[in-house]
Amino acid sequence: MTSANAATVEPYAALAVHRDTLDRASRSAQVATIIRNNILAGHFRPGARLSEPDICEALKVSRNTVREAFRTLIEERLVTHELNRGVFVRVPAITDIAEVYKCRRIVECAALRDYPRTTPDLTEVAAALERADRYAAENDWAGVGTADVDFHRAITALNDSSLLDSLMAGVWNELRLIFHVVEDANAFHLPYLHRNHEILATLTRGDSATAATMLADYLADAESQIRTAYTRITTPQ
Repeated sequence: MTSANAATVEPYAALAVHRDTLDRASRSAQVATIIRNNILAGHFRPGARLSEPDICEALKVSRNTVREAFRTLIEERLVTHELNRGVFVRVPAITDIAEVYKCRRIVECAALRDYPRTTPDLTEVAAALERADRYAAENDWAGVGTADVDFHRAITALNDSSLLDSLMAGVWNELRLIFHVVEDANAFHLPYLHRNHEILATLTRGDSATAATMLADYLADAESQIRTAYTRITTPQ
């Protein structure tokens, strides 16, 4: 098998291991979950075409089931359908980056400013940061990126609002897509891992206003860096 063929087949082999977890009652939802998780893990990169026949073969499901799963993922803005070309993992635009970071600034910074008047427990925030540290020690920067999202998801949860948590679910998925366009994940994530530790330490000391300011600066820097990466990738050479 050539390297090009291997690159095409391997992501679908990753799907096949989930075949036995499917049941007839909710197959399309389960297929959507499996594909979603593989997209967010980076097995299918932004811009990659999702082969309907290969997914059917990998999961031993019908085309109708896969098409229903695709419709779910289109609604979630994780994939797009292009007429006569097929279904592709969505490539977030520059405008999407601005929207994601605007939402994050409003929701996350409010959670820190109001702490501890809402949920006073930082256990989940600290646990996500510990996972990020373990992944960094293993040089698993995709794992660090996932743990980073978990860290900020836990900050959002300090708002003590299940509605906000639900509304932000799409933001976190979009952020995971955005992270996948960063070419040097190590160089991108390492400085922010250190800054996450600084934010948590400041919050633990009870200085919520400073923690919120630190996070606002952090998000501004991250947005600027990602915009630069996008410009470099999308500008014709």
